[in-house]
Amino acid sequence: MPPSHPIAPETQALFLLINNALPQTQCTRCGFPDCASYAKALALGQAPINQCPPGGQAGIERLAALTGQPVLPLNPEHGTEGPRHVAIIDEAWCIGCTLCIKACPTDAILGANKLMHTVIEPWCTGCELCIPVCPVDCIALDNVTGEKTGWTAWSPALAQTARQRYEARQTRLVREEQVHQKQLLTKAEHKLADLTAHTKGTENAPEVDRKRAIIEAALAKAKARQTGV
Repeated sequence: MPPSHPIAPETQALFLLINNALPQTQCTRCGFPDCASYAKALALGQAPINQCPPGGQAGIERLAALTGQPVLPLNPEHGTEGPRHVAIIDEAWCIGCTLCIKACPTDAILGANKLMHTVIEPWCTGCELCIPVCPVDCIALDNVTGEKTGWTAWSPALAQTARQRYEARQTRLVREEQVHQKQLLTKAEHKLADLTAHTKGTENAPEVDRKRAIIEAALAKAKARQTGV
């Protein structure tokens, strides 16, 4: 995923190299919302190279080689290097709240409202973002790499899959939000076209005018968002 704002071509090339060197767990432990954001900050010289626990020391060495910065130990404020984990849901306790589904950056959790959820192991990055949102504490982490940590517990293929799934999810969320906004816009337009039928006490002209002004203002904002104005 490219940075959200254009950057110089040479910086863009460095960004791509750095992003490819990150494990793509999308865990946010680096202090950024995703791996691409951290990669952009690194390419712009706005962040140190030792903030990615999933990449571990090997990952720091990769970033040092790309950025020309000296190798540093992992900053403990961002976590510690460890084995790769996958999330496991205790389906006997799961209440089907869907909060973990919404939190998962790679859509690795299947389920629906009030139905049991399950984790698709090959898609789980062990990001841990599902853990704090679970209201019944039914999600645990399973060590799947033993004593292997950092990049010895990960692989470029897994990172590529994680990035592709994360980018696909972001695209889906944008599309769903666009559909949602279009539905709200259509609903508001219909209500405005027959405002008196949706207003109690239609004989109260000031109240009708007030509601018309509110809806028209909301419509103007919605249309401005759609056109990017």
